[in-house]
Amino acid sequence: MSSPRTEFFAGVRAELPLMVGVIPFGFIYGALAIQLGVPASIAQAMSSVIFGGSSQFIAAPLIVAQTPALILILTVFVVNLRHALYSASIAPYLEKVSARWKIILAYLLTDEAYAVAIAHFQKEGAQVQRHWFLFGAGLTLWTNWQLSTALGIFIGAQVPQEWSLDFALPLTFIAIVVPMLKNRAYVIAAVVAALGGVIAFGLPYKLGYIVAAIVAIAIGFTLETLWKSQ
Repeated sequence: MSSPRTEFFAGVRAELPLMVGVIPFGFIYGALAIQLGVPASIAQAMSSVIFGGSSQFIAAPLIVAQTPALILILTVFVVNLRHALYSASIAPYLEKVSARWKIILAYLLTDEAYAVAIAHFQKEGAQVQRHWFLFGAGLTLWTNWQLSTALGIFIGAQVPQEWSLDFALPLTFIAIVVPMLKNRAYVIAAVVAALGGVIAFGLPYKLGYIVAAIVAIAIGFTLETLWKSQ
C-alpha cells in the first residue's frame, strides 16, 4: 500500500513536465496584467484567489474597465464551469476523504492537476492515500503559478508602456483553443464564439464575452448531440 509521502512525490513528479507550459503562461499573465493597468498586488492576489489562468486573463481587462462586481464574478464563473466537470469525474475516487481534504483539493483542482490525477487514479485502482497524489500535483502547480506570476509582474513593470503586450492575450487563447478543436462541433462552436465576440463587442461591461460563450456552447452542444444520435 502506498504511503502519503510516496503518493505526494508521485504527484509532484507527474506534474513537473507540465510546468514547461504553465510557467510561460503565468509569466505572460503577470506581465500583461501590469501592462493593462492592474495593480501588482491585485494581479498577484488573483493568482491566489482565482487560481485559474484563463479566467485571470479574462478578468484582468474587466477589472481595469471597472466592470461591476456581479458581471465580473459571472464571467469568471462561466469560464471556470469546466472545473465542475472535473469535480464530478474525480469525486468517486475521493468520496471517503474528510471534508477538510475535499476543500483543499477542490481549491487545487485545475486543468493540469486533474489531467495527471485522473490518469493515476484510474491506473492505480483503490489506493486509500491517493488524495496525496492530487495534493502533490496541485501544490506543485500552485507554487509554480505564483512564482511565474510574480516574475511576470516584476518584468512587466520594467517594460515601457509603449511596448504594448496586449497581443499576448489573443495569442495565448488561440494556443489554448486550437489543440482542443477535435471534431466538427468544437470547430463550429469556436467559429460561433469568435463571430459572436465581434458582433457583441459593443455591449457594455464586456458582456460580449458572456453572450458569445453561451451561444457558442449551446450551438456546439446541440450539434454534437444531434450528430451522435445519427
